[in-house]
Amino acid sequence: MFVFVAKKDHFSETPATTWLRKAGLAFGEHLYAYVEHGGAQRGASELGWDPFAVVKTLVMEDQDAKPLLVLMHGNRTVSTKNLARQIGAKSVHPCTPEVANRHSGYLVGGTSPFATRKSMPVYAESTIFALPRILINGGRRGYLLEIDPRPCLAALGAQSVECGQ
Repeated sequence: MFVFVAKKDHFSETPATTWLRKAGLAFGEHLYAYVEHGGAQRGASELGWDPFAVVKTLVMEDQDAKPLLVLMHGNRTVSTKNLARQIGAKSVHPCTPEVANRHSGYLVGGTSPFATRKSMPVYAESTIFALPRILINGGRRGYLLEIDPRPCLAALGAQSVECGQ
């Protein structure tokens, strides 16, 4: 059963949760034991969720080193070739952890698409929009937020893409 956490009962605030509250988006909070390189699959396993509904936030750059965010199912990878073609870029590649941290303001493994340090376009795998609920990083390792994807993605200005494999 999903329970919304009241402000007085919530976990410690992050820039992501502050952003969501200001945007008026309701969310639930879930903690799990973070493991280095465990990824979305680990969070899904610990919390008993289908990895398809656990959305990972990936920081990438185009050929001109312009950063962008990609939201992808936890059990899928991004075809950077397909992504580049759909967004009109010559190429797209994942950032190194250090560069991703600088762009987002979050540590890799705790990257949230909300309240990033730099403003970046957000691209979301099209099938995420159809899910009833998703888990997405809340801005800290081992901390996922349960949210309705449609208003969440609308608030982010996320553009639909089909680049999962």
